Amino acid sequence: MDLSENIREGIKSIKANKLRTILTALIIAIGISALVGMLTTIDGIQASINNSFSSLGANSFDIRSKRSRGRNQGKQEKVYPPIEYSEVISFKDRYNSAGVPSINTFVTGIAEAKRGSKISNPNLLVRGGDENYLSVEGADLKSGRSFSQIEAQNGRNVVIIGNEVFKSLFDENEDPINKSISFLGSKFRIIGMIDDQGGVSGNSGTNRALLVPLETARRIAGDKRLYYNISVGLSDPTKMDYAMGVATGLMRQIRKDPVGSPDSFEIRQSKSLAERLAELTGVLSLVGGIVGAITLLGASIALMNIMLVSVTERTREIGVRKALGATPKKIRQQFLIEALVICQFGGVGGVILGILCGNLMANLLDAGTFVIPWGWIILGVMVGLIVGLASGFIPAYKAAKLDPIESLRFE
Repeated sequence: MDLSENIREGIKSIKANKLRTILTALIIAIGISALVGMLTTIDGIQASINNSFSSLGANSFDIRSKRSRGRNQGKQEKVYPPIEYSEVISFKDRYNSAGVPSINTFVTGIAEAKRGSKISNPNLLVRGGDENYLSVEGADLKSGRSFSQIEAQNGRNVVIIGNEVFKSLFDENEDPINKSISFLGSKFRIIGMIDDQGGVSGNSGTNRALLVPLETARRIAGDKRLYYNISVGLSDPTKMDYAMGVATGLMRQIRKDPVGSPDSFEIRQSKSLAERLAELTGVLSLVGGIVGAITLLGASIALMNIMLVSVTERTREIGVRKALGATPKKIRQQFLIEALVICQFGGVGGVILGILCGNLMANLLDAGTFVIPWGWIILGVMVGLIVGLASGFIPAYKAAKLDPIESLRFE
């Protein structure tokens, strides 16, 4: 009895017990679908998080003044001069790599805005930004528009307000566009309103923002020292390392940092929150994998039990095969083939079911994406193979050990 004949006999035996085969394959399918489904759900949520943070500034990096951290290993760290306005302007004009540069600065966090008899809380944030600021930061406008290049360069008295500023100074259905408000001793015309940004702590700083053109921020700051930041937003996160490298080289050139010396500025990728969420989904993947593996273990035990029952039912058949010259190796091979075929039926069904259920769950959680996890598909097929070998080995070994004379007497 060669391998091809063994395969035919194994498939013939499977067809002869269709109900048992379907139930066994279903057990395996449920186990694998639990594993693949959970991990597909997590992949879908992760893809949604990545898409969300792509529009929330996750695919960006910042260049800012280097802060002294005091003494390090007993030595006083060098204090570097802050980045000057002329340097950030030079960077923006000369940077032509991947990404869009934007300049911003912080004016104050205790501003109070007025409109007629209405006064806001004295906790508003006044920031200065250029025409690219909102797009790089991933802030959406609920109404109005962003700064024009002329407004940004000439320092016009225009402002973009956050959601909380609107609630403090306007009625619910009132249109704030082209209305005037006052803060920091100047009067400003509203040209846009930022949509509610939410926030991890429930109070996003953008909602309390009064965003003015960069030149306007410099003027209303008076004698106050402003610290300028450069944010570079990328549409393609795979170019992040390259873009950061080009930016570092250009900034060192602008700042005239000597060769071999440390950078006189800080540059870092703006995705710390995205990384923390990625760590969380990594933990969820681990937990989901463990739960799915336990389910799969139960399925493999059920398969082994069914195969042992099959060996008992076919004891007489095994005795006939041995009497006709079948070796223990061929008997083992036949039962392993049966277990493998059943597991692969269940594995393929489980993978399909897992992908569908996983994406359904992800979309019920508002992930808004459909994921085909090729890695988990391959894993599901491989797991089906391993489960078939593991759960079929003991029944196959038992069948191969049967004495042919005693088997022929079995009723």
